[in-house]
Amino acid sequence: MIAITGGLGFIGSHTARALLDLGESCVLVQRRDAEPPPELAGPDVVVERADITDLGALLELGSRHKITGIVHLAGSMPWPPDPDQPVEAARRAIGSLFNLIRAAQDWGVGRIGLASTIGVYAGVPGAGPLREDLPLPMASPHVIPAFKKIGELLGGHLADVTGLEIVNYRISAIWGPRGHAADPFFPAPQLVHAAARGTAPDLSALRSPAYAEDAIDLCYAKDCGRAIALLQLADRLNHRTYNVASGRATTNAEVVAAIKTVVPGARVELPTGGTSGGTCLDITRLRQDTGYQPAFDTERAVADYIAWLRAGNER
Repeated sequence: MIAITGGLGFIGSHTARALLDLGESCVLVQRRDAEPPPELAGPDVVVERADITDLGALLELGSRHKITGIVHLAGSMPWPPDPDQPVEAARRAIGSLFNLIRAAQDWGVGRIGLASTIGVYAGVPGAGPLREDLPLPMASPHVIPAFKKIGELLGGHLADVTGLEIVNYRISAIWGPRGHAADPFFPAPQLVHAAARGTAPDLSALRSPAYAEDAIDLCYAKDCGRAIALLQLADRLNHRTYNVASGRATTNAEVVAAIKTVVPGARVELPTGGTSGGTCLDITRLRQDTGYQPAFDTERAVADYIAWLRAGNER
């Protein structure tokens, strides 16, 4: 049984579904009471309420379930920042990782997966797909990649001193069902939601203007969940860090074109004037060690996402 922190969240729910499809059972760890969605309901899924910053509550899960692996996807970093308690917020974020390592020792867990982010590559010079062995700058432009770097460093140290297998997932830009309706870093979700509703997109949540030529490694949520599940269940992994991505940079223009194929007349045009190229992650390690191949190209992802929204789902 695999424990997934944040198991009913965006990436967590898709990871759980992928693990179930591969024949594994899951315990989904949430801070608040919640029921699993219909696609996760069944005898192989248990939802447990526990705050991972509370070591006692976390350890108690091991008395009720035979947990063999941990996938840590809960958003425990201090975001958004707490201006009144910044030290305590940071303490909780780092403490939750220590608690999971302690729990893994107590439960005899074989492998722990830690969610990291494409953002750790910010400031890496050069072009081409970004590999996991590239040196990263010490500074980070945002609190999320800053704490993900800390987590990777701590995970590496703790793997060395405890003998646990701790694996980092550097996750790219993820979009799809149950995700953000308005993402601050890329406009694909806003464009799809607008097309499904028949409205013009509201891009006010973006941190910078969106242009047709802008590109990033967009990975559909179902592919992301399957990649993480394969990493968790692989008999052997040859590395501690893996990019979880599509392996290619998708332009906003490609997303717009795919939307118009599914919804002719959708009002989702973007201005030109952006930067060509864009960031993509090298997924050679992931392919070689798990056999992963992305199943969703841009058009298939758009069609699936719009169908999900038109079925009455809000995001």
